[in-house]
Amino acid sequence: MSNEREVLTYDLFGTATRELAQGVADSGFAPDMVLAIARGGLALGMGLGYALGVKNISVVNVEFYTGVDQRLDVPIMLPPTPAAVDLSGLKVLIADDVADTGRTLELVHEFCEGHVAEARTAVVYEKPQSVIKPDYAWRRTERWIDFPWSVLPPVVGHGLAH
Repeated sequence: MSNEREVLTYDLFGTATRELAQGVADSGFAPDMVLAIARGGLALGMGLGYALGVKNISVVNVEFYTGVDQRLDVPIMLPPTPAAVDLSGLKVLIADDVADTGRTLELVHEFCEGHVAEARTAVVYEKPQSVIKPDYAWRRTERWIDFPWSVLPPVVGHGLAH
């Protein structure tokens, strides 16, 4: 694998969000809820919600990556998780930043199965090794992705007053 990276800027992220939303709309899928996977899918979930006119946005927190190319054996959903009864009969659009292994998307999709009328997935980037093929992907890449919200280190602990 080369050292080349996909670089997503905030401006390009805005374009990606609108183009993904247009793809969802063009497909005829009209979600009742956007379910954003925290943390990476939060901005996308909000953007898709606005672009698709969906006010019902929920969040599920899944931990998998613990560092660059470091992950847990399996992704785990952290509380609080949406109550299955609240999803009952809804058409849900699951949003995340990337389908890398795809296991996070797979976990959330399986969580929704049997409770929702239909669940579809949307990501900014899809990687070829993903175990789940997202219904909507803005771009496909094999490269490491520099997301605008995670390329810089946290501001805490870097000389700032607390």
